[in-house]
This record gives sequence, structure tokens and C-alpha cells, in this order.
Amino acid sequence: MKGIILAGGTGSRLYPLTLAVNKQLLPVYDKPMIYYPICTLFSAGITEILIIAGSRELELYQKLLGTGAQWGVHFSYALQERPDGIAQALIIAEAFLHAEHCLLILGDNLFFSAGLGAMLHSLKTKEQGATIFACRVTDARRYGVVEFNAAGKVLSLEEKPLQPKSQYAVTGLYQYDEQAVELAKSLKPSARGELEITDLNNLYLKAGRLEVKQLERGSAWMDAGTPEALLDASDYVRIVESRQGIKIGSPEETAFKQGFISREQLLLLAKKLSHSEYGRYLTELAEDA
Repeated sequence: MKGIILAGGTGSRLYPLTLAVNKQLLPVYDKPMIYYPICTLFSAGITEILIIAGSRELELYQKLLGTGAQWGVHFSYALQERPDGIAQALIIAEAFLHAEHCLLILGDNLFFSAGLGAMLHSLKTKEQGATIFACRVTDARRYGVVEFNAAGKVLSLEEKPLQPKSQYAVTGLYQYDEQAVELAKSLKPSARGELEITDLNNLYLKAGRLEVKQLERGSAWMDAGTPEALLDASDYVRIVESRQGIKIGSPEETAFKQGFISREQLLLLAKKLSHSEYGRYLTELAEDA
């Protein structure tokens, strides 16, 4: 299974913060925002990742992330000339995917769930269909909403309904089989001129091949696309890290724990960051291993 991070867009909800800087390069407490979705893919055991962004951001991402070799993975990069919808990412990724299954995540979506990694790992044995992830929210009208029965079967998907049929929002994390690219190509642009991911998911739903997985109680999911949400995400990470003495969203740590890099490689990465608290944390992690 391969990974895709959609990190384009104008970030207009964050203006003026994003007039000159892509939102996924903004800090969420002590790390760039894109580190968090990268770690989500790492936790699924994914080592081949495509980053999709606009022309002005690609060079910055390549400077920040490089080839991925330092973390034992491989990053590829692709241009999204215009942000024409989430489903467009699958079409852009066609050559990269080469008819393989994929895990697609939005670059501004942050997940904090102890059980998510195991859940994502289990999808590697899934032969067909698509999987979406739902999280209980207080105001479901702001999101795509999933309705399902007691057995977990999806009954309907609606985009920002005025009267939600459940309190479960569809998160920006999607797993698809090899048919996703051709199905995305069959979509017609919506009224706002985009290839909607909800329309793609509904094709899987009508075919009886869409599964929903609920994030376990106590999990946190954040869409850091507004100033308030960006601050909430930073506060969440700061509080957890300061109280528990751990790091959230550290590619170095996640790569080490997944076995992508050795203890010696972790120490080398820590040395390059030794003047920062982040670097000292990595050094202690390696020494305690």
C-alpha cells in the first residue's frame, strides 16, 4: 500500500497567514504541520509516499523533506496545477500508484489515536473496496457526515447537511483499492467546480464496497485549516508533550519505532538537531532504546 499526502490548496481560510506560505508548512507547536500526516502514514507501515502540492510549494517541501532516505522511506512529488478537489489527487497519483492500493490523507488533518496505527496496518490485507474513518464531533453540520447501522455498515454520506443523520464526521483519511483512479476519472465536477471525494465514496457505497471505521473513544482528530483550529492543534500537542514528556508527530521517532531506521541512524539525525529541545529528545530516545 502506498501513501498520498494532498498538501496543495490556497489556505484561504487562514489568510493572511498563508498569503506567502503554504498552510502545511505552518508550525503546529514545535513541528511543521506536514510532519503529522507523514507520521500517520508511517504508523501504517507505508514507506512510499507521494506529496502533491502547487508549484510554489514543491521546492519548499523538497527542501524540508528531501528524498525521505533520512527516515528510511521514499518521497515522490507531484504538481497540482489547480486545487480542483480531493479526488483529483488520485488522478494525479495514477503513475505513482501503478494500480496499487493507497492511503490518502489531507495535509492539514492531524490524528492522535493510540489504536490508529494497528487499524491502518490491518487494511494491508484488504483485497477490495474503500475505507473511510469517522470521528464523533459536536457540530456535524460543518463536515461530511456518515450514517451507519449498528453493524457498522454505511447507509449514507452527506456533505455538510443542515440536519445531520449522525454526529460522525468523515475525516480526511481514506483508503482505496486499485479501482479508485478510474472511478475518480469518471466523476463530474460539482457545483463548485471540484471533483468531490464524497462523490467517489458514494460510488463505492452504491457498489457495496465502502467500509467505515470509527476512531476509538478518546481519539483526537483536527482539521487545522482555520486560525482557531491551528491554535487548538498547537495547544493540544503542547499540553500532551509537556505533561507526558513525549513527542507527537515526530517522523524520526515514528520511523525508528516502525523499524525504518536503526538506533545509530536516529542518533545521527538527533545530532543534526542537537541545539534544539527536539534534538535532545531524539538523543534521549536513542540512548534509552
